[in-house]
Amino acid sequence: MNLPNLYLADLPGEAIVTPSLVREACSAIKRNRASWLARRTTGELVDLIAYVGERWMDSGNPFRRAAVTHGAAELGLSREVVAAGLDTFFGQLTAEKLNALLIQDLGDTRRLDEFTGGIHELRLGRSAMAHGPELLAQVATGTLPNSTLWVMMAGLLLKSAQFVKCARNASLIPRLFAHSIAELEPKIGACFELARWRGGTVELESALWTETDCVVAQGDDETIESLRCQMPATTRFVAYGHKVSFGFVGSEVLSGYGVQKVAERAALDVAMWDQHGCLSPHLFYVEGDGVVPPEGFADHLAKALAALEVTFPRARLSDSDAGQVAQARLLHELRASHFRATHAEAYAGPRGAFFEPPTGGTEVWSSEQSTAWTVVFEADSRFRTSILNRFIYVKPCRNLEDALRYAEPFRQKTSTVGLAVAESRAGTLAAELARWGVPRICPLGRMQNPPMGWRHDGRPALAELVRWSDWEV
Repeated sequence: MNLPNLYLADLPGEAIVTPSLVREACSAIKRNRASWLARRTTGELVDLIAYVGERWMDSGNPFRRAAVTHGAAELGLSREVVAAGLDTFFGQLTAEKLNALLIQDLGDTRRLDEFTGGIHELRLGRSAMAHGPELLAQVATGTLPNSTLWVMMAGLLLKSAQFVKCARNASLIPRLFAHSIAELEPKIGACFELARWRGGTVELESALWTETDCVVAQGDDETIESLRCQMPATTRFVAYGHKVSFGFVGSEVLSGYGVQKVAERAALDVAMWDQHGCLSPHLFYVEGDGVVPPEGFADHLAKALAALEVTFPRARLSDSDAGQVAQARLLHELRASHFRATHAEAYAGPRGAFFEPPTGGTEVWSSEQSTAWTVVFEADSRFRTSILNRFIYVKPCRNLEDALRYAEPFRQKTSTVGLAVAESRAGTLAAELARWGVPRICPLGRMQNPPMGWRHDGRPALAELVRWSDWEV
């Protein structure tokens, strides 16, 4: 698909972006916003976004086809993974869900159009109006496209001109999204600018910061801290740094066909986006007093990952990444071999539907003749981060309190916990996780599919970006 040169990121790679070009682009999209976007009603924008989402859900849509084919290659992911990931985002762009987000964060769908208030505000003679940034800048991550698309959607809903600084190797899908809007509404498309340059190019970034009143940044902690130091005092800086996630499996769901269903949901969480991103699980804590022990759950998880590889394959890795997986596997296999050697008599006995090694060891399940997936069971329950690319740990615990004690070093870094427990326990355990500080708790199988109105890192989505005008009558 040949995209017209609407944006700086559409220009050939050898094109030079200068500070003056950045400033001119910012001035242009702010003028376009004032002329064509600022006075559009929220209802009109909701309808536009919902229609764009509907078009992207059509497998024949040329923008979607380009994203699945060429975007997957750019990101180093399989087409199946990218297609499923886009479905999780665009499937939620409905008028009903967009209006629910506005009500959740702003209290009323009309807050961005006029002064309004809830019943208690009006009784006190007060009303309020919310305003999106005049120019919203985004420093996009190079890992997953959905987080970038979400901010672009939010900025449009808030009637903001937008400058998206794309990662150099991950600009295609954001560009396709902007072009899909411009095709329907050319004047709205002209309120976007997208560019790409190497991170840390201070003269370009400084030119952008001085033109914008709000910056949303996503990336590792080092990048976030560097950007924070560059921000002018008058610029709002909304940052999302590195986070980790994990799952918790209750013993009561590990029996009969239940264990297989739970393993399949856990495998899906591991496989989505090939385990990249803050919502991907690094490990699963499994209670050890069930019919199926934690080692048995690891065996079921391995089988589920093997089945997914047939229909939902992991991308081919670079030699460096494949070598990292192979090296990590070898390390754990050596530990497992040593444990087997010291417990040879137990390993000589009969095996059931799944293998139950003696308590206290390490076991490894992995794809044959490839690095497609790896499951490592470790009796050592300390929290361990994964090397990703469908490399997952399973660790035993007595209960959730025990699991959280082992995860304590990552308390401030936890994004999401996926739960697989009986309904009768779910409320109690969710409250325990919330008190511990987890921003998002969800059923296993939905870790990579947050709802439209989720509060990223425990912060309101739209309300984080707006300023308010209060009117006292």
